[in-house]
Amino acid sequence: MTSTRDASTALLTDHYELTMLQASLADGTAHRRSVFELFARRLPDGRRYGVVAGVNRLLDALERFRFDEQTIAFLHDRAIVDQATCDWLAQYRFSGDISGYADGEIFFPGSPVLVVESSFAEAVLLETLFLSILNHDSAVASAASRMTWWAGGRPCIEMGSRRTHEESAVAAALAAYIAGFATTSNLEAARRFGIPSAGTAAHSFTLLHDSERDAFVSQVDALGKGTTLLIDTYDLTEAVKTAIDITGPELGAVRLDSGDLPSLAGQVREQLDALGATKTRIIVTSDLDEFQIAALAPAAVDGYGVGTSLVTGSGYPTCGFVYKLVAREDSSGELTPVAKKSPDKISIGGRKYALRRRSDAGVAELELIGVGQPPVDDGDDRELLKPLVEGGKIIGRTTPAESQAHHLKVRDELPRSASQLSRGEPAIPTEYSGEVVAHNPFAPRIIR
Repeated sequence: MTSTRDASTALLTDHYELTMLQASLADGTAHRRSVFELFARRLPDGRRYGVVAGVNRLLDALERFRFDEQTIAFLHDRAIVDQATCDWLAQYRFSGDISGYADGEIFFPGSPVLVVESSFAEAVLLETLFLSILNHDSAVASAASRMTWWAGGRPCIEMGSRRTHEESAVAAALAAYIAGFATTSNLEAARRFGIPSAGTAAHSFTLLHDSERDAFVSQVDALGKGTTLLIDTYDLTEAVKTAIDITGPELGAVRLDSGDLPSLAGQVREQLDALGATKTRIIVTSDLDEFQIAALAPAAVDGYGVGTSLVTGSGYPTCGFVYKLVAREDSSGELTPVAKKSPDKISIGGRKYALRRRSDAGVAELELIGVGQPPVDDGDDRELLKPLVEGGKIIGRTTPAESQAHHLKVRDELPRSASQLSRGEPAIPTEYSGEVVAHNPFAPRIIR
């Protein structure tokens, strides 16, 4: 049986991409040189920035985007496309170039997160695959970044696998790690991506035993005194007393999973300190989100376990990314900007280039996007688009640890207002420059 990681990704797409392919192959436009871009027109309400995640997963999926015999047979038997299109698909290999923002990079409205340059036929087939990966992973990473920012250096544990699809859970664990989470509870994510994993026991383990003491003794005997004991199954005060009676001051941590967490954490801290367990940490869980983590900042808390809110994007399970044709070769062989003018869905034609303008102190001030040509670097700018694929060869992979380090570094560039949880404008505006914009009355000069 073919594993999920080895299976073809060719049918993780929409029917209409193949019908467009068939029609363009028939009329001769399929091979026109084209530029597609993936971007978000706006950020979700209350978000000051977004975080890119899923780029490395996207590259893995691109590598497996092949129409094998079984896939071709399915398309033929269902009459989804004609024989000529099936013959073309059987030979499909992406041979173009892709540049984009790296995993962990910050994005804003209009940021050209991904730029795909190839024939129309090669690029149009990738729309749904690329959007499904980046919309999901970036939504999780965007929520996770706000959580780790407000955690203020206290570790966050990803534990949302039971609240989403099994493969989404694996992807969410990676996205959370990129945005600063310390560990995951998902073992497949740990195996697949090398992410540190963590986990101890649930209430069922305590309920299994004849007494809470028996459960604690069993866990400590199996895992050592550095383990984390869940202390709110029965009486909290008795649980803390029993835990320290068993382990002494060497107990690694206790976990609170219910109740008024700020006050209970303070109560437990006082009791632990009085019993000499001054180094025993307090971990809190219970449907946390970035708002609760921010509210817990003054509390006696040493770490957070986050599940449902994290893997669902904290209310925004998609980033609203779209994948649009912005330039194509005309009948004379020239690359011509194209754009839609639909109300509320206006796009800006022309191939994009992006810089993050920074002050002398290194603080981000502007997302500067050149249209048709690179914007001018004033000396403090940082180039955002990185080569990911050249001539069909994948060159832009990074490790999860590299992506996390990159995110924490570029997040530190943002003005402090970016951490605010209230509604407001993006942390920095997006400005466009270039001849295409100068002559396009539909193109905004600045997005705030």
